[in-house]
Amino acid sequence: MKKLSLFFFSILLPYFIFSQKPEDKRWLSIDRIYESGDFQMDYFGQARWMEDGVAYTTLEKSKTHKKGRDIVSYETKTGNRKVLVDAEKLIPVGEKTPLSISNYIWSHDKKQLMIFTNTTRVWRYDTKGDYWILNLKNGQLHQLGKNLKSSSLMFAKFSPNDNQVAYVSEHNVYVEEIPSGVIKQLTFDGSTTLINGTFDWAYEEEFSCRDGFRWSPDGENIAYWQVDAKDIKNFLMINTTDSIYSQTIPVQYPKVGEDPSSCKIGVVSISNGKTRWMDIPGDPIQNYLPRMMWGEDSQHLLSQQINRKQNTLKLWWSNIKTGNSNNIHTEIETAWIDAVEPDDWLWLEEGKAFTWTSEKNGWRNLYSISKDGKKETMLSPGNYDAISIQEIDIKGGWVYFIASPDNPTQRYLYRTSLTRKGKAERLSPDSQEGTHSYQIAPGGKFAFHTFSNANTPPIKELISLPNHQRIKLLYDNEDYKKTFDALATSPTEFFRVKTEDGVEMDGYMIKPHDFDPSKKYPIIFYVYGEPWGQTAKDNWEGNLYHQMLTQKGYIIMTLDNRGTPSPRGREWRKSIYRKIGVINSRDQAMAAKEIQKWDFVDADRMGVWGWSGGGSMTLNLLFRYPEIYKTGISVAPVANQLLYDNIYQERYMGVPWENKEDFVEGSPLTYAKNLKGNLLLVHGTADDNVHYQNAEVLINELIKHNKLFQVMPYPNRSHGIYEGENTRRHLYLMMTDYFLKNLEKGGKDIITKP
Repeated sequence: MKKLSLFFFSILLPYFIFSQKPEDKRWLSIDRIYESGDFQMDYFGQARWMEDGVAYTTLEKSKTHKKGRDIVSYETKTGNRKVLVDAEKLIPVGEKTPLSISNYIWSHDKKQLMIFTNTTRVWRYDTKGDYWILNLKNGQLHQLGKNLKSSSLMFAKFSPNDNQVAYVSEHNVYVEEIPSGVIKQLTFDGSTTLINGTFDWAYEEEFSCRDGFRWSPDGENIAYWQVDAKDIKNFLMINTTDSIYSQTIPVQYPKVGEDPSSCKIGVVSISNGKTRWMDIPGDPIQNYLPRMMWGEDSQHLLSQQINRKQNTLKLWWSNIKTGNSNNIHTEIETAWIDAVEPDDWLWLEEGKAFTWTSEKNGWRNLYSISKDGKKETMLSPGNYDAISIQEIDIKGGWVYFIASPDNPTQRYLYRTSLTRKGKAERLSPDSQEGTHSYQIAPGGKFAFHTFSNANTPPIKELISLPNHQRIKLLYDNEDYKKTFDALATSPTEFFRVKTEDGVEMDGYMIKPHDFDPSKKYPIIFYVYGEPWGQTAKDNWEGNLYHQMLTQKGYIIMTLDNRGTPSPRGREWRKSIYRKIGVINSRDQAMAAKEIQKWDFVDADRMGVWGWSGGGSMTLNLLFRYPEIYKTGISVAPVANQLLYDNIYQERYMGVPWENKEDFVEGSPLTYAKNLKGNLLLVHGTADDNVHYQNAEVLINELIKHNKLFQVMPYPNRSHGIYEGENTRRHLYLMMTDYFLKNLEKGGKDIITKP
């Protein structure tokens, strides 16, 4: 449900725009978007820091082979350029074309290069493929696991001494000696239901768990997850178009109330191939193990365990020789608790302490915790959220992190001392208001810095830290900006609105280019509103679909309600617990009621649209507040919360045997009988995330209550609805046509009552 919606809006929507006046550069048209290349963004890709920031590598078009890319090194301070790997060196024996580089990984000593290529998709991302090793000294190029199934290798990683590579294939873990090419299989019981070294659908989707094994620091062992999904029922999707007889597509999918997969962590010895399982207390079916990392001593593992209700997190310190595990830290929440992300969970003091994040004081703060759990130090004191750790400079004693204490729509870089108390120091320039992101070199001396805001396309530069001085401009999207600025558009404006419940919500709006404050305009609200996504963000979206709608005469608005992951404190985010569909839709509707009072807003012409969680929100708004919203487009919505997966829905709603009534109350299905306005329901029939089943149960409910609506199924399309020829273009043309027919466009004169 969640992530794809935000991804597609910011990345793919610019390509699917309603045609008009292709000869006039002020207007958006399909021909112009598809053929002119006017809206191509600048790109600087796959940079890797070398030698603690002294240099970096990146990919560039090869000058020796038109179908290949070179790997080029730049000295950070001087800019001196050197081709480290010419594309010609990446041509396998017997082939004429260099390997296509999906990803590249340097060995620790930088003498070997691993290329990930020929990739295939696993659910959301291309995580399967082929791996090749290039020896930079002798130029030898050879394929890893070449006797295994093509495009089956996953998450290949060099051993600490760079003599071996470990990877997963067909749900088993392997290790391969680089000099000899000898392959050793370490697990043998892997199958589609007993998964070694990677994860099942639910763990991947809801905990972002994909890479399921870790080398020990000494290179003698590998720790890996084993997921037992044998009792997970298959949800069968049906393909009716690719053959004359329908085919079923099974997806291991635990619905709300169904038990999740059991999970355990084992350590396998490279020398003898034997696995020792960590003895972590608790029912493995009623607890999750979403995170794990090695101790610096190579003799212990530190694992995060979260209970089924996801309101208790325990840290276990496990001895890999005995499997014995001790609980060194526990956190308990009245709502839900999130697993601490790997980038926020790092070793300090040569393995004597680790970083941690917690909301226990009402804000998301950074902490240092000793490995025995007895000493805890807050690193980011203050009433604001530390959003994510960017880098830890052990030598200098600094931790770099992202925060925005004063404006939750923005993001800035801060640093604070690891050893001294004091106020955090903001490093992002005061002159650049908006959103900043960083790829910081080890040691914290240099970074790739990207800045944008809602009206400024991304600028990327190489900088020094902590003074934040530019060393080199990498791109500025100047051509894109000139083209975009020539469009008939208006700038994005941010605002806050206070509802009758006393809730202040952040939002933005984009007005028509010819906006006249003496007229009243229709509003189209773009919504999401669940704990996985924030929409009112001061960064560059470049959403040409929304810009096109403003050219038609609509005002586009978005608002962040309570429960969204805005950096406004724990209470803001977790007040939605057990109330998804209720609190978030009320916040949106009450904000819309206040906006209806604005002079230039036509209260009788309010529309709404959203995707996934935003599709659910659209339905709830249409069904619960039909007096406010007249027209809505709901894409891939969850109609009944009991039909979604257990990890996500139970995290935010509880477990149904305790409070099933909350799931029913929060589901759009419950209020479908109240539909009065215009509804277009869109869903892909091969959606493995939010099943098409949701559309069908909603259709039945609307039919039951004699409600008229329109529905557009997309055969064999997934949650993103992009597979197949012309799919996305068709989708956005249809959406545009629906708004134009059902929500009158343009400004109207204000009628003054006598």
